[in-house]
Amino acid sequence: MFFHSWARLCSVRTRVVNGGKRWRTLFTGHTGETHTNIPGVRHWCTVTTKRLCHSDLGDLYKNESVERYLRTVMEECRHVSEKLELRHLSTSDRTTLQSRHAELQTVAYVFQTLEGALKEQEEVLSLIHSSAGSEDEDKQLTQLLMEEEAKISSRILALRKDLIKALVPTDPLDSSNVLLEVMAGRTTGGGLHHAAVRIAGENVYRYLKHEGGTHRVQRIPEVGLSSRMQRIHTGTMTVVVLPQPTELEVSISPKDLRVDTFRAQGAGGQSVNTTDSAVRIVHLPTGITAECQQSRSQQQNRNTAMRMLRARLHQSMMGKANEKRKTARKQQVGMRSQSDRIRTYNFSQDRVTDHRTGYEARDIKEFMRGGEGLGLLVSDVLEHSEREAVLDLAKSGGGGGGGGSLP
Repeated sequence: MFFHSWARLCSVRTRVVNGGKRWRTLFTGHTGETHTNIPGVRHWCTVTTKRLCHSDLGDLYKNESVERYLRTVMEECRHVSEKLELRHLSTSDRTTLQSRHAELQTVAYVFQTLEGALKEQEEVLSLIHSSAGSEDEDKQLTQLLMEEEAKISSRILALRKDLIKALVPTDPLDSSNVLLEVMAGRTTGGGLHHAAVRIAGENVYRYLKHEGGTHRVQRIPEVGLSSRMQRIHTGTMTVVVLPQPTELEVSISPKDLRVDTFRAQGAGGQSVNTTDSAVRIVHLPTGITAECQQSRSQQQNRNTAMRMLRARLHQSMMGKANEKRKTARKQQVGMRSQSDRIRTYNFSQDRVTDHRTGYEARDIKEFMRGGEGLGLLVSDVLEHSEREAVLDLAKSGGGGGGGGSLP
C-alpha cells in the first residue's frame, strides 16, 4: 500500500518490485492527473490537516540572516554584471561569469519585482491616507484604492515566497530515479519483512528523499483474536531511499593531465619500436594512469589512452557514488529504534503524524491509498527542508548561494 501511494507522487513511468531474488514489472504508465502541490497526486477527498511547528516559507524574508544574505547575493549579481561588460575577458572567464550570472539572475529578477510591488503599495497607501478625512474625499475612489492595495499585498506575499524558493540550494540528485527499500522492524506476526521498489519519473528523488527513516504503525489487530490480544499493537519499519543517477559524466580538464610519450616495448621491427609512438596519460588529481602502445600512430594511441582514462575515472566515480549511497543507507537505517521515528500511522485514532514538522493528517485509509493528505504531508516536509536549507545557507555566509548546488 505504501508503494502504491509513493508511486502516485511521481507520475511514475516504470515501477519494479523485488519480492525475492527476481525483479518483475508491476506498473507501467503515466497518470495525467495533477495536484496543487505534488505532480501526479489525485484528489481523493478533503482531509483535515494541521501544521504545528513551522511557519510559511515566505516568512523567512524577515529573517535577519536571510536579509543579509539577500543583500550579498544582489551585490554579487551587480558585480558579475559589471565584469561581464569588460572587453578583455578570456573565453573561459566569460563562460564562468555567464553561468554564475544566470544562477543569480533568478533571485535578482524576483527581488526587483518585489521591490517594485513594495513601491506600488507605498504609493497606494499614501493616496489612501492623503484622501481619507478630507472634505472632497471620493469614497468610491478610496474603496478602489483599498481593493488595489489588498491585491498588491497578496502579490507581495507570493513574491516573498518565490524569492525564498529561489534561494533554496539545488540538489543535483533531485532528478534521479530512486531505489526505495522497506524493512520490517519490531513486528507482531508474519507478513513481508523486506521489499524494494525502483521508481522512475520526474524529480522522484526530490519528493521521496525525506521519506527515509523509521515509520511507526499503531493498530488494533483484526476481529477474531482473543480479548487479551485486542490491544494496540505497535510495529516499525525502516524506509531507505537511495538516488539512482542515470549516468556519471566525466569532465577532464587538460591542465589536470600529464602526457608522456615513449618508445613502444615489444618484439622489435619496423618503426613501432624506433619512434616515440607510445603514450601514457596521468590524471594528476587522482593519480589514475592509462597508456597505449598498440598503434604506430601516436595520435591513435593518445585517443585510445584517453578513452581508457575516462573509463577508469568513471569507474572510480561510480565507486565513490556507491560508497556515498551505502553511507546514506546506513544513516537512514540507523538502529531501527522507535526513538528516532519520523512518522506515526495511528489507525485507532485515524491520524498520521510527521514528527519532524508536527504535521497531522486525518482519514488514514484515504492517506494510505494516495489521497490528498499524502501529497500535502510530503509537500509540507519538503517545504520544511527547504526552509532549513535556506537558513543554513544564510547563516553560513552562502558560499555558492542564490540557487547554488549542495556539496
